[in-house]
Amino acid sequence: MDFKQYIADVPDFPEEGIVFRDISPLMADGEAYKEATRQIVEYAKGKGVEMIVGPEARGFIVGCPVANELGIGFAPCRKKGKLPRETVEVSYGLEYGNDILQLHKDAIKPGQKVLITDDLLATGGTIAATIELVEKLGGEVVGAAFFIELADLKGRDKIEGYDIFKLMTY
Repeated sequence: MDFKQYIADVPDFPEEGIVFRDISPLMADGEAYKEATRQIVEYAKGKGVEMIVGPEARGFIVGCPVANELGIGFAPCRKKGKLPRETVEVSYGLEYGNDILQLHKDAIKPGQKVLITDDLLATGGTIAATIELVEKLGGEVVGAAFFIELADLKGRDKIEGYDIFKLMTY
């Protein structure tokens, strides 16, 4: 399936010179969303995945249906102050400043095989921080799966050594 036909290009969003790749049309088409999910599920099966972790908010959109289809759990990785119980956290750099991501302290069991999901791999900062959190809890990141990879932003470089699956590249 040519998934690119389901991606809306939004020029100059969120700022001038940026082309935002909107996955909303993909999610709005039941068959396309189902097929995208199916392909990530197949990838996950080949990795022996036991838990899905997704950073907010679009990581939830990708990861929850995959976890549901596999019959395994999903752990949300959220910005500081959004999770109600004891957490572990990591600070990571953004283009302008820093941010903090958190996971519940009991979200991952030591040795658990984890797949990280998100809508797209851009600069890799959020995914690198998510990997760090999973590993702090003793999880084994066996891969990262995305609908889109923005190759020019070289996010792969920040998560070098980890297996990456993507449905399409821009």
